[in-house]
Amino acid sequence: MAVVLKTSEDLERMRIAGRLAGEVLDFVAPHVKPGVTTGKLNDLCHDYMVRVQRTVPAPLNYAPPGYKPFPKSICTSVNHQVCHGIPGERVLRPGDILNIDITVIKDGWHGDTSRMYYVGEPSIQARRLCEITYECMWLGILAVRPGAFLGDIGAAIQAHAEKHGFSVVREFCGHGIGRKFHEEPQVLHYGRPGTGLALEPGMTFTVEPMINAGKPGIRELADGWTIVTKDHSLSAQWEHTVAVTETGYEVLTQSAGSMAEPALLG
Repeated sequence: MAVVLKTSEDLERMRIAGRLAGEVLDFVAPHVKPGVTTGKLNDLCHDYMVRVQRTVPAPLNYAPPGYKPFPKSICTSVNHQVCHGIPGERVLRPGDILNIDITVIKDGWHGDTSRMYYVGEPSIQARRLCEITYECMWLGILAVRPGAFLGDIGAAIQAHAEKHGFSVVREFCGHGIGRKFHEEPQVLHYGRPGTGLALEPGMTFTVEPMINAGKPGIRELADGWTIVTKDHSLSAQWEHTVAVTETGYEVLTQSAGSMAEPALLG
């Protein structure tokens, strides 16, 4: 499947969808606290998307080949859960770390972003993992420009994670996005500079590294969706949707509550 290059009109629609996705993460932030269930967070986000934003929660009933339909409107991945955690009866406890992954559809266009949250006060290791993962995402984004390569993104992420003693999940990657939830290209979070597809203006894709505190190995739970670390070590993930511009990149999923770029990048 070929990469779909977006027009200026397409990008304007994607900016709207991206900002709305970020605003769901802003909205739910005050509700992430000890004692709340991941199911309650899902319900809050679902109602906000459907009733306030008039958006469609893309994960709800999403069923790629080989998967049964995803039963909820957001993904909630806690501690050693890497991605695709299904919201439910799990009660958040002090010290947990949580990834909330939001994808909305607005007027046929997708916006996809995720963010880490601390439940109370995290451990030193958990905080460091979340901070380094955030830096990894931004280092990947900063590699985006016309004429660069997909391998440049993965190499920047891998080098930073491994320099700090962490590991990169190999089995999941970023993806093209637009009218479809998942398009070409696939954006690996590891690799070698100067390899892979050359970037062109109009490309839109996610940069969403999943970084483990321990080894990179993962396994799938019996629910058919939730991915966890094999060694039960903590995992973190951040995600933005970006566009390749004529001169570099544009982050499409920024919102009022988005964290600033890490200081090391300034």
